[in-house]
Amino acid sequence: MGHLGVLLFLLGGLGTLADICEIPEVDSKLVETLGQRLLPWIDWLSLEHLNPSIYVGLRLSSLQAGAREAFYLHILKLKYQQSFLSPRLAVNDDKRDDQAKPSMGQLALYLLALRANCEFVGGHKGDRLVSQLKRFLENEKRAIGPNHKGHPHTSYYQYGLGILALCVHQKRLHDTVVGKLLYAVEHDQHIHRDHLSVDTVAMAGLAFTCLDHSNFNPNQRHRITLAIRTVQEKILKAQTAEGYFGNVYSTPLALQLLMNSFMPGEKLGRACLKARTALLASMKNGAFRNALLISQLLPVLNGKSYVDLISPDCEAPRVLLQLAMEYPSQTREVISVMLKVPSVMPPYRYSISVPAGSSLEDVFKKAQKLGGFTYGTQNTLSGPYLTSVMGKEVGEREFWQLLRAPDTPLLEGIAEYTPKNGETIELRLVSW
Repeated sequence: MGHLGVLLFLLGGLGTLADICEIPEVDSKLVETLGQRLLPWIDWLSLEHLNPSIYVGLRLSSLQAGAREAFYLHILKLKYQQSFLSPRLAVNDDKRDDQAKPSMGQLALYLLALRANCEFVGGHKGDRLVSQLKRFLENEKRAIGPNHKGHPHTSYYQYGLGILALCVHQKRLHDTVVGKLLYAVEHDQHIHRDHLSVDTVAMAGLAFTCLDHSNFNPNQRHRITLAIRTVQEKILKAQTAEGYFGNVYSTPLALQLLMNSFMPGEKLGRACLKARTALLASMKNGAFRNALLISQLLPVLNGKSYVDLISPDCEAPRVLLQLAMEYPSQTREVISVMLKVPSVMPPYRYSISVPAGSSLEDVFKKAQKLGGFTYGTQNTLSGPYLTSVMGKEVGEREFWQLLRAPDTPLLEGIAEYTPKNGETIELRLVSW
């Protein structure tokens, strides 16, 4: 009987009704469609497009990609070890090399991928990778500061992910490192902007759950237990009328956390069923096309979470994915999308014609080809991230926000969002 099962048994013996978060089985065809969207990414083997999250998501799902999956892990090992351990790429003052090097968040996901294959990081090379991730967390801890008045150089999301990755590999961290994330959850201002960042607190909760299950940081045990409960309550309070926790794309990670939870009463179970209904509707409408988000959702649909990487089941049967049938493309109608950047001088506003079904990135490419519009991106695990528009680079704690007129922020990135005919898309540089 697992840790959660023992607690439920004890509560039942005391006459207390304990509620758990269960996700009933979803139509296998819908799940397979999600998995098929990952297959093209598995064949994309350049370093800048490698995404360890894809491998983790598949290994924790009911699906497999056979030999392609194994080869993908092989390439991950080659490219990541070369990138993080090569002396040439370790030079921080070489800007070009630094940009080519994956982030510490990607290194953390790589460590999760190793555990998803039932491997523990080890040996001289493995120890060096662990040391780099620990050094990253120490640097972020110093950036936050002794009085918690600073901010991580990256984000609390990556901070929590780093702790989780080391935890599942049974690597202990100093109480002061864990304490910074505990403080961030205990004091809302470090996790919030103008609203709760559900995926950030969910990742923190997953890290705390791993520490709790592994009995790490015993001096912080009481705070860790309370922080897990705080995260659960924050996520449940963030549920929308439609059923999402925050929004559709933060819901999978929230469910990964809640699936490892138990609470008195029936609130938790009802909330999870409502979220499942909302996700099902979104899946049917084709909402999930981003590789990172799909890889966070697939484990949920198989009743798994990143916490299962503490002791993964690598012998569980999984269905082999087949490539989706491709049909000859038909002539698509042409639509018009108004693109506007009011914050530059002179303000940019232009109607761009593209085939129906084009992504927002396709609109940007067409606008740039026509002249008068420029943009720059950086590849991330979530897809291309806007770093500049009309020559204006994002500064520290700034980002280019995408809005559908008059004032609706887009939840998807430029590679996933598909504008409709007549829409106006505004790019707005905002600070946080």
